Amino acid sequence: MSTTLTTHQRAMRSTVVKKVIMAVTGLIMIAFLLMHMYGNLKMFAGEEAFDHYAHWLKGDILYPIVPQGWFIWIFRTGLLAALVLHIWSAASLSMRTLAVRGPGYDKFKPQAQTYSARTMRWGGILVGLFIVFHLLQFTVKVLRTGFDANAGPYEMFVLSFSTWWVFAFYAVLMVLICMHVRHGFWSAFQTLGLNSSAKSQRWLNLLGIGVGVVLYVGFMLPPVAVLIGWVN
Repeated sequence: MSTTLTTHQRAMRSTVVKKVIMAVTGLIMIAFLLMHMYGNLKMFAGEEAFDHYAHWLKGDILYPIVPQGWFIWIFRTGLLAALVLHIWSAASLSMRTLAVRGPGYDKFKPQAQTYSARTMRWGGILVGLFIVFHLLQFTVKVLRTGFDANAGPYEMFVLSFSTWWVFAFYAVLMVLICMHVRHGFWSAFQTLGLNSSAKSQRWLNLLGIGVGVVLYVGFMLPPVAVLIGWVN
């Protein structure tokens, strides 16, 4: 009995694998955003607590199981791999979809889509560019928004978000990120087979909205507190 797959079957299997990769890596990055948001809320505990948390991330996690300072690089490497795989699978699926649809598809595309669903492609690109900007700003310290190279984590945060345009830039970009997350959360669980009934679809949609709202509020509370002088 022959088990040779046809060209169509191989294409379908490849598409399923890429969708699963995109779903899993997307959920990994959503989990990271939730952890990052929780860490940022330590701004309300004061400068000493926030700086201690930031230095702990870079030095003491899993020590002495791994040498001091190694965990952050292992973590960054894993997160970078997830990001690259997510972008690769999304781009590959997008190109395949556009190729199958053909040039006349736009005239007949369905209108019953959410705004976030229709803008997932360019929204993902903006999210990627935002991540690069964020790393250059607070990790590499190449883009210094009001702070110098010797500033600590708390000082960098306060000086940056005391500037109105930095606050506005993050406020707008976080809207796009949370829209991307909301739709991505729902889509990921659909891909993984947990969106199989009308009831589960409603719950996953509500959970996706909830995650997006929690992320936006959680990420923007510290900058708002800085801007109004509550945290300084």
